[in-house]
Amino acid sequence: MAAVKLELIRPSSGTERATVADQAGAETDPLADLARQSLYYMAMMREVEDRIERKLYRQGKVVGGVYVGRGQEAIPVGSGLAVRPDDMLFPSHRDMALFLIRGVSARQIFAQYMGRVDGLTNGRDGNMHMGDLSKRLVAIISAMAASIPVAAGAAMGMKYQGKDTVTVVYFGDGATSRGDWHEGINLASVQKAPLVLICNNNQYAYSTPLSKQMACANVADRAPGYGIPSEVVDGNDVLAIHEASRRAIAHARAGHGPFLIECKTFRMTGHSAHDPADYVPKHLFAEWSAQCPIARLEKKIIERGWASVEEVASIRARVVRESDEAVEAAEKSPYPDASTLLDNLYEK
Repeated sequence: MAAVKLELIRPSSGTERATVADQAGAETDPLADLARQSLYYMAMMREVEDRIERKLYRQGKVVGGVYVGRGQEAIPVGSGLAVRPDDMLFPSHRDMALFLIRGVSARQIFAQYMGRVDGLTNGRDGNMHMGDLSKRLVAIISAMAASIPVAAGAAMGMKYQGKDTVTVVYFGDGATSRGDWHEGINLASVQKAPLVLICNNNQYAYSTPLSKQMACANVADRAPGYGIPSEVVDGNDVLAIHEASRRAIAHARAGHGPFLIECKTFRMTGHSAHDPADYVPKHLFAEWSAQCPIARLEKKIIERGWASVEEVASIRARVVRESDEAVEAAEKSPYPDASTLLDNLYEK
């Protein structure tokens, strides 16, 4: 196979696309670009979150708590690369890659977590409470299930405006046990809202294992009760998630209503940075570590000839370099001036 050169570019749309220049007209597998692009974003999400949780937080530089998606990187990347730039995203606290894909820089993310003015909330709020409506990213609601009715409303609003855009909302398995999750899905189903629901089933709702949350085998088993289709997918296989997302998005965009995707994965850390996860049997970490979505993708890329070992290593090196530069730039960002405390606040 001819050697390939990987180049990541950032077009003006705010999304990033990976392009490959091949030698002498050599043919490439149509999945090659997607796989290499996915590897970049997955590795970048892991690196950015590791810096936040394992360094900046431990150094006392982070404002507020820290929640990461270690081991779950394939879910936001696989689905985030399947949507259009005008589709609306409602990330959960474990979907950092969606911000990167939509063009939010690592510098902005680090500044956000450190409460600096260059963060997405300009230092008004810390950690994952961030969004950017210009990039169609809606800030999370800490009670995860509460995002479902809001996302359903956003989807209905776009439908009423005659747009063919889709709303994608993310949540964990624990959210599916709350009333607002069920109310939101019921509303979206009745109204045939163009809503794609993606469950990050990481086996634990904080410290509660899935077996103590519900009697059914799968979160997806709840979908038929609302008259909507569902699919269970390997949450550590980014290409499988991408294909499932494309099917779900096509279903919603065609006017057929909501679609639920359950991604089975595992939370390779505590619920938050201060949680040692002592309640999780140690063997589960070892078993799921062997299914690391990043390592699996790297192996597939090399085995299929989509990139060489050296090219994969160069992607990793680029991620580290970009993260180094982003942290340095973010730490130079000032804290907000106290005189601006009441800016952008409104009284009802």
